[in-house]
Amino acid sequence: MSANRSTPGVAAGRLSTAEYAANFGDLHPPLDRHEAHVEADRCYFCYDAPCQKACPTSIDIPLFIRQIQTDNPIGSAETILSANVFGGMCARVCPTETLCEEACVRNDAEGKPVKIGLLQRYATDILLAQGHQPFTRAPSTGKRVAIVGGGPAGLSCAHRLAQAGHEAVVFEHRAKLGGLNEYGIASYKAPDDFAQREVSFILSLGGITVETGKRLGDGLDLAELRRDYDAVFLAIGLAGVNRLGLAGEGALAGVRDAVEWIAELRQTPDRSTLPIGRRVVVIGGGMTAVDAAVQARRLGAEEVTIAYRRGQEAMKASTYEQQLAQTSGVTIRTWAAPVALTGDGGRVTGVTFERMAEADGRLAGTGERFTLAADMVLCAVGQVLTPADFGGADVLELSGGRIVVDAQRRTSAPGVWAGGDCVAGGQDLTVTAVEDGKQAAISIHRHLTGALAHAAE
Repeated sequence: MSANRSTPGVAAGRLSTAEYAANFGDLHPPLDRHEAHVEADRCYFCYDAPCQKACPTSIDIPLFIRQIQTDNPIGSAETILSANVFGGMCARVCPTETLCEEACVRNDAEGKPVKIGLLQRYATDILLAQGHQPFTRAPSTGKRVAIVGGGPAGLSCAHRLAQAGHEAVVFEHRAKLGGLNEYGIASYKAPDDFAQREVSFILSLGGITVETGKRLGDGLDLAELRRDYDAVFLAIGLAGVNRLGLAGEGALAGVRDAVEWIAELRQTPDRSTLPIGRRVVVIGGGMTAVDAAVQARRLGAEEVTIAYRRGQEAMKASTYEQQLAQTSGVTIRTWAAPVALTGDGGRVTGVTFERMAEADGRLAGTGERFTLAADMVLCAVGQVLTPADFGGADVLELSGGRIVVDAQRRTSAPGVWAGGDCVAGGQDLTVTAVEDGKQAAISIHRHLTGALAHAAE
């Protein structure tokens, strides 16, 4: 990831064509058939497997690995997708190191888990490459469900409802479906337009209608949706972003929201045209911060620093993601809270931080300050729901600014369900969003058909 050091400040085209291709190629090369069989042979096929319990979507992991071992990758993929229709993407972006692979008993035997994520990818990639459609629709029920949001939660719900014979209408404000899978993750995690290929697979089932350019408060009203549809599922994500609250944040060129910047990167066909700073500071400690920092390095930034206000162990980014950042040439500075932006000629030139400390569980400044030079600052300090996101949805109970749901993903408003990042208590992961959509669809189906109606209500 070398850079042209003669190019000052923020500039495009720092790297060669070959360097861009290498830097944004597949982070984890897929397993070939021999490698998959060798890895599958390592599985103990545990009874009451802890890896399956650790999976938010409860994929039958021992079964799908056994099917790979018996040279049945299509059957393996069907096992995976029946529990998680986004099994291909989750195999790429799910933090398996803290979920199924952390629970793998091979860790106790030899300190090295079975590569569950790569095995999951092996099977699902074969099914998608062959264009196999393992699902069929039940006879039409005549019921219509409005789904607001075309990300993992919304599409998971739509797919499960379509299987049950209901008509799902997905409203999405962006031009493409996929949510954060399309717009919010690092390009090297899902290259070759994988997010859209997976969306096409999901839609190929039928029974799912898509309307883009619509969102609550802009072409959609919750009261009207409740009136016109038999049920409503809200999967609106988190459209707003937290701000640093520093002078110059909205005025200085070079200060960007990291989520917006990653979306721009994901939608830019030629990365050599995307300007990047020579010195980049990323503020935040989550997965978005790591994705932004590593991609900044891979675009040719010479110095990239992640600054986080607490210790490294408190970062929301997994240990693996932190190590990926560090091995990519990113410096992680902890116990550093931003207190001021500096600029010159309308452009950012640096960030001043105060060193922090923790006393009695509370974070406090020490009074000591330092400044990092920067010609680009990417803010990754969290996303939020804003009042505009609800557009007529003030009937919903909120907690911590997110929608309150029960175990069946029902909201406080009759006939309205919700899931994904917009609900209270969520983990902000693709895999949990998929599970939310699946569980909501099961509950909606019961509600619409009267099956177990009294138990569900």
